[in-house]
Amino acid sequence: MRILEGHEIQPYEVALVHWENEEINYRIGEGHSKLHKGEILLNSEMDPEQAVLEKFAFSNALSKSVKLAIWEISLDNFVESIQSIPEMLKAGKRVKLSRAEVMQKIGELFALRHRINLSSDLLMTPDFYWDRESLGQLYDKTCQFLSIDRRVKVMNEKLQHCTELTDMMRNHLNEKHTLRLEWMIVVLIAIEVRLQDAIDLLS
Repeated sequence: MRILEGHEIQPYEVALVHWENEEINYRIGEGHSKLHKGEILLNSEMDPEQAVLEKFAFSNALSKSVKLAIWEISLDNFVESIQSIPEMLKAGKRVKLSRAEVMQKIGELFALRHRINLSSDLLMTPDFYWDRESLGQLYDKTCQFLSIDRRVKVMNEKLQHCTELTDMMRNHLNEKHTLRLEWMIVVLIAIEVRLQDAIDLLS
């Protein structure tokens, strides 16, 4: 880890890295390498090169789970920042967010959704395993154990809900802006009528 730190690009916060981790017990013994009842068995008779690749397959799935957990936290933080808005709208209260703040929230959500669904391999098995079937099976089995697919599905449902909510916020602000413009037009027309009446009286 100390060696890798010198090559990091846009690293996560240290506290987050220490908090979000995955651990699975393992043992070395006879038989094919596998994940069984929450424990990794590594074949003691495997040649060193293949042993490294099998460890990589397990750790690859673990790293994917950690990456997903960090995005889950980011999404939960976003949800928390807007969770009071539906209740405020339901109660007929004024939403205390400016247009700029709403657009910022929309931008935050779009960036998070982009990172999750377009800039990641969460929804697919990496190309590395295409011609390494046995390693791919170890990787897929570990992903299943860590509930990767289910967590991605839940996260996408949350993203969809947040998208609908931010759209509602934007529409709410647009309606308020339109109403304000209509009232300004009414006031300007009233002023124009008064001025015209005053001019007619003077003439």
